[in-house]
Amino acid sequence: MKIEKVTGNKKEYLDLLLLADEQEDMIDRYLEHGEMFILKDPDVVGECVVCDLGDGIFEVKNIATDPAVHGKGYGRALLDFVADYCKDRCKLLLVGTGDSPLTVPFYQKCGFREHHRVKNFFTDNYDHPMWEAGVQLVDMVYLAKEFE
Repeated sequence: MKIEKVTGNKKEYLDLLLLADEQEDMIDRYLEHGEMFILKDPDVVGECVVCDLGDGIFEVKNIATDPAVHGKGYGRALLDFVADYCKDRCKLLLVGTGDSPLTVPFYQKCGFREHHRVKNFFTDNYDHPMWEAGVQLVDMVYLAKEFE
C-alpha cells in the first residue's frame, strides 16, 4: 500500500471523487485549491482531498475508496495519513458528511466526534435528492478530530 500526493490532473480520478460527492460542480468548488492524495495497492483504490481553511482548521472535502475494496482499511489509512500530514499545522481536522448510518459511524471509529451540523445542506446545494443506505441526505454533519 502506497499513498501519493497528486500534483497534476486531479480530474483523472473523477470516478472516485464522484463516489463521495455526486455532483461534479460541487467537486469543482474545492478540487483545485485542495491537496489530493491517492492510495495504491498496487492500483489506485482510493483518494482523499483536504483543504486548509485557515486558522489551523483543515477539512477533508472528499474521501472515497473503490466499492470493491470497502472494509479493507483503505479509508482509515487515508484518514490517518491526512491527519498525520496536517497535524503540525492543524488544530482541528473537520470532515462533513450526510447523516448516514454508513459514514457517521466510520468517522467515529476513526476518532472523529460530532462538531456541528449545517441544516438542509444537501437539499439546498444539490440539484437532486441524495440517498445513502436508504436515508435521504438533508443536513451536513461535521465531525472533528482535535490536535494539541
